[in-house]
Amino acid sequence: MEGHRGAGGAGRVLGRLLEAVLGSRGEANAVFDILAALQSEDPEEIQEAVRICSRLFGALLERGDLFVGRLPSEEAVMTGSQGATRKYKVWMRHRYRSCCNRLGELLAHPSFQVKEVALGTLMKFVQLEGSHPLEKPKWEGNYLFPRELFKLVMEGLLSVEEDRALLLSQFQEYLEYDDVRYHTMQEATGAVARATDGRAEVPLAFWNNAFTLLSAVSLPCREGGTPSYYVKYAEPSDKWKVAHLKEHRKAFQLMWLSFLKHKLPVSLYKKVLVIMRDSILPHLAQPTLMMDFLTSAYDIGGAISLLALNGLFVLIHQHNLEYPDFYRKLYSLLEPSVFHVKYRARFFHLADLFLSSSHLPAYLVAAFAKRLSRLALTAPPEALLMVLPFICNLLRRHPACRVLIHRPQDPELDMDPYDPGEQDPARSHALESSLWELQALQKHYHPEVSKAASVINQVLCVPETSIAPLLELTPYEVFERDLKKKVPEPVPLEFIPPAGLLGRQEDLCAQYFSLS
Repeated sequence: MEGHRGAGGAGRVLGRLLEAVLGSRGEANAVFDILAALQSEDPEEIQEAVRICSRLFGALLERGDLFVGRLPSEEAVMTGSQGATRKYKVWMRHRYRSCCNRLGELLAHPSFQVKEVALGTLMKFVQLEGSHPLEKPKWEGNYLFPRELFKLVMEGLLSVEEDRALLLSQFQEYLEYDDVRYHTMQEATGAVARATDGRAEVPLAFWNNAFTLLSAVSLPCREGGTPSYYVKYAEPSDKWKVAHLKEHRKAFQLMWLSFLKHKLPVSLYKKVLVIMRDSILPHLAQPTLMMDFLTSAYDIGGAISLLALNGLFVLIHQHNLEYPDFYRKLYSLLEPSVFHVKYRARFFHLADLFLSSSHLPAYLVAAFAKRLSRLALTAPPEALLMVLPFICNLLRRHPACRVLIHRPQDPELDMDPYDPGEQDPARSHALESSLWELQALQKHYHPEVSKAASVINQVLCVPETSIAPLLELTPYEVFERDLKKKVPEPVPLEFIPPAGLLGRQEDLCAQYFSLS
């Protein structure tokens, strides 16, 4: 584009070249000038060149001016005795392939505007190639989708070198279409296999890109309705796999299994587990295939184990998963840190469900009640307002455990037989102990905590106390409520917010509860 400074001048020149190529086959060589503009260093000129290419090859696809079938060597055709029309179509098809390859490279361009227009043009070509296939159907009604071109798009989105989250957010609009979603799942499965093949360590950028794409795929809950296709097929058929939710679920399952079978960064483990129950398990053809992943995650410990509870709950209650050491592991998760993780409410909600069965042995329930009571001695007030009703509900459900608060005709204990270091609840001797910790908490400085701990002095045959509202209470809401109640002195110094933090509610709340 020498002699034509600026994107405006370059655009006019490219526009004239476009008209010339579309107007006469004798001007076909002008395509080289258009493709050369894709190599420009000026982002605006590149964008203009991409738009011109979109119009040029879009028109050629619609007119049928590109060769259809297995593409022969350009040199062989040009030197052969084939007719001029065939030579033109083969030659132009090679130019189209060069254009697509360059557009794939532009998905890595530093300018997001260039990436965006390149993605839009490639997806336009996917749509047009689907409507005007460049391969011959094997039989009448054969389903054809431009898989090679779409693979090029997927490779650009699932970069191993840089984060493509912003570009992937632009791509999400295409996932509303059944055909694009189906082939996205297939290509994502292949991309993960290629990225991990022969690599000792896969870059974090690829895993993040893959998760961003996979988590954006959402399937309908049930079969029904007319499929929505991005490609405008002349005669859609209900015999195509892409038309059936059952096939989508198989592809969805294979995609996630191929991703989760690899060693993932800890940050991704958490992200996957957060969406596992609501966004992954309901759409799998065989949810039980997630058993190995979830049990492995549950065995890791810490926040990952807490999050794995969500998925395990679904498999245990809906798919009859057997996990022999489940309660032993759940017991081991009861540590002081459980009161401070951001998944605390979710954990106690699920723990409440798992401990709701009246068929659980008394020693097991007693161990959970005792462990929580011991941890309550050092727990922050907002956690105690949730844990104390939790413990009382355990005693209400399991009358055999009430000996922990009232043991008639038994001598006083010189020492607590409970072993807090024992990881097996069956050997913790909790049922031989008492919940003296709750009596100690009745003298807590916080009046609400003292009131909650005093419930054990009452008759526990009354209906359970719902802890759901307590689980939904945010730390700031607790703090705000306490300010309104004007908690009386004495108040420990560590719970008095410094004046310098009064500017931000989040910092004030964090200091108040000593949360990080």
